Amino acid sequence: MTERYFFSAETHRVDRARVHQWLSEQSYWAQGRAREKQDAAMDASRNYGVYDIGSGEQVAYGRVVTDGVTFGGLCDVFVATEARGQGIGKMLAAGVVADLEPLDLKRILLSTGDAHGLYAQYGFTELTEPSKMMARVR
Repeated sequence: MTERYFFSAETHRVDRARVHQWLSEQSYWAQGRAREKQDAAMDASRNYGVYDIGSGEQVAYGRVVTDGVTFGGLCDVFVATEARGQGIGKMLAAGVVADLEPLDLKRILLSTGDAHGLYAQYGFTELTEPSKMMARVR
């Protein structure tokens, strides 16, 4: 089914209104996020999408916060409800990893509540020393 879709790392393609609606209304991690905050986050990140070849409609989104040299954080990954189960999450993850590969980042982190198996296919593992990681959550 993924032959109907294509991956892009071109920020100008991102449907910002659609992504904001997905994240602020349907995600478990960004409920109520203001559009201004979402746009600012996008502007400070590498942005990725998967799109329908025929219509150009965006069906998935993800972004990476990175210094472009040593570290990246994959976040805000979302696949439209109606497009799930077609391999689009795999296409997005593979595209992101491939796009970041030339940067030779030492570490790329992510947080997921339910997609551990997906990300494991692309080299992500559980933290070997989670006690070294800390978070300041607001």
